[in-house]
Amino acid sequence: MSKNGIILTVLAVSLGAVYAYFFTDWFRREGMQIMYTTRPGRISTIGEPGDDPVYQVSFGFDRKYKLTSVKVVAAEDMATNKYPLALWHLTSDSNSVPTKSIDYGRPVKGMKPAVSRAHPEPLQPDVEYVLLLEAGKLSARTNFHTAKAAVARR
Repeated sequence: MSKNGIILTVLAVSLGAVYAYFFTDWFRREGMQIMYTTRPGRISTIGEPGDDPVYQVSFGFDRKYKLTSVKVVAAEDMATNKYPLALWHLTSDSNSVPTKSIDYGRPVKGMKPAVSRAHPEPLQPDVEYVLLLEAGKLSARTNFHTAKAAVARR
C-alpha cells in the first residue's frame, strides 16, 4: 500500500471513530430520566392537621427501574450541609419491584425505611426539594417544588 493510501485509511478510521463517539449512543452511559408532577385536587395526607396543606407530588421515570434507594432532602439543606437531613428515605436490599412511578411518602413495593419506624416528613409549600434515586449502578436526581393546596372552607 502506498503512503497516501495508509494516510487516507488512518484518516477514514479516525473520522469514523469521532463520528461514532459523538453522534451515536455506543459509548454513552445509561441514564435515568425523572419527571415530577403535583396533583391538584389530591392533597397530601402527610403531616399534622395544623400544617399548610400541599398537593401530592408524584415522580415518573422513562422506564421501569428496580430502585435501591429513594431519598428526598431540602435543596437549601443540601447546599449547606455535607450530610443533609432526609425527609423521606427508603432502601432496598435486593427484592425491589421494578416501578415506573412513585408518590412522595407512599410505600414502594420491596423497599423499607432506611431507619426503622421512620415516617416521611411533611413537605412545606413553595420550598425546593431534591429527589435522589439509585437503581443498582444508576443514580439520578431532580429538583422539585411543592404548591400550597387550595382548601375549600365551609
